[in-house]
Amino acid sequence: MPKKRRNRGRAKKNAGRKRRVACELSGKLVPKDKAIKRYIVRNIVNAAAISDLKEASVYAEYALPKLYYKMYYCVGAACHRRIVRSRSKTEMKNRQPPPRRRYNDGKKSGGK
Repeated sequence: MPKKRRNRGRAKKNAGRKRRVACELSGKLVPKDKAIKRYIVRNIVNAAAISDLKEASVYAEYALPKLYYKMYYCVGAACHRRIVRSRSKTEMKNRQPPPRRRYNDGKKSGGK
């Protein structure tokens, strides 16, 4: 039977079973190497309240803490929410990572 993907949709190689993680959207348990992973870094405080906190703060240069969180998605939920998209056969052979989006002064640059 022909195989659709070079790695069969997993990154385990010769490792046997992998630990399962819960999908953030559907709650489905997915093998960790098969799950689509996204690393989220954002401010704990929303943008509207940052200026209020800086004015009320005693310290002149206080760095607000950030929230670091790794999200795991199952393939079906990630396709549904358009976190990943399906690619053509010729595009699947391209193993380069997609261009990363950079933010400069709150404006998107790079990417598409």
